[in-house]
Amino acid sequence: MPGATIRTLTTAAELAESDAVFHAAMVGLPAPAADEDVAAVREPGRTFGAYVGDGILVGATDSTSGTMTVPGGARVAHAAVTHVGVLPTHTRRGVLTALMRHQLEDCRGRGETVASLRASEAVIYGRYGYGIASVTHAVSLDLRDAELRATAGSGAPPVRLVDPESSWDLLQRIVDRQQSGRAGTISRGALWWRGLRARTRPAPHYVAVCGEDGFVCYRPLDTAAWFTSRDRTVVVTDLHAGTPDAYRALIAFLLRLDLVHTVRFPWLPADDPLPWMLTDHRAARVTGVGDETWLRLVDVPGALAVRTYNQGAAVTVRVDDALLPENSGNYRIGPDGADRTGGAPDVQVDVADLGAAYLGGARWHQLRDAGRLQELSEGAVDRLDALFSTPRAPFAGVMF
Repeated sequence: MPGATIRTLTTAAELAESDAVFHAAMVGLPAPAADEDVAAVREPGRTFGAYVGDGILVGATDSTSGTMTVPGGARVAHAAVTHVGVLPTHTRRGVLTALMRHQLEDCRGRGETVASLRASEAVIYGRYGYGIASVTHAVSLDLRDAELRATAGSGAPPVRLVDPESSWDLLQRIVDRQQSGRAGTISRGALWWRGLRARTRPAPHYVAVCGEDGFVCYRPLDTAAWFTSRDRTVVVTDLHAGTPDAYRALIAFLLRLDLVHTVRFPWLPADDPLPWMLTDHRAARVTGVGDETWLRLVDVPGALAVRTYNQGAAVTVRVDDALLPENSGNYRIGPDGADRTGGAPDVQVDVADLGAAYLGGARWHQLRDAGRLQELSEGAVDRLDALFSTPRAPFAGVMF
């Protein structure tokens, strides 16, 4: 089959067709609403389509611009990649590779330092330089056994329920006012909020806010059997707390919900304090661990230069990037920063594995012991672990 032609999709009809391709590729996603305006939630100029034959659209991808917080607190230009799909009739023919290469080159041309995505399949995106940079824990909280420790009291403002339909501006204001400093946090721009609003179904859902320091959104499961159920469950769909006090107040609010036996958190940071707030640590049970941020360093020298490092001896790292070869080279990384160097490397790593370690999520010794990098100088990996370690686990907490 001749190679696919990649071009930017601009018209409402083209964007709607790309959305149909994405849903066909994903197979199991709910069908979009009949009146959904795809163009309203796409950033102009960032949706790309792959065409074959006589103008047949067989694949597409798009992204949204924003920022990501990196270790040390700097926010770098970030592309949130989503709606990646190729029709099942045209997979394994190089279509996705052409799309990914075109998108990454476009991101680089825009001056974006990193890109990230949420992967539908774990075996796809490593070949395009994406690495697993953060993980999440799914937690089930049994309210029958959950009681806050006395020391978990809060000095935060009282929690109040607000009308979900009129709360969007308030929630956006809280996020903008109380931005997390945790590495991996990504910005929630106007398009993100517009997309969330479009996806929100009319099923019962609730929003509770703690002053303007945080909020929690939740909804009940299995409402048809709610009054006779012996395990009434609510799921937390969004939780944002700008201060520890606000977080404890929102958790305390959830613990006080009547007619509820279980609260499910689909994603929490790996080092979330929730279990440590309870008299019975086991009341908060981890039911699953999953990959969250798949990170791609689009501009390797820029990304390495902007984050901070701990004290320790410098290490020279050889980075290999087949898709964006201008990133390939040797980099001296130390407490004073990172720069290209002509010196001999102590470690050799693929750009995908560098992305996994970049936010402090994957440890360098894990990558070495898994055979994913070469340690060319004894002790170099231990020095990298010391340089790259972060006080908190990376976490985005945002789906897109």
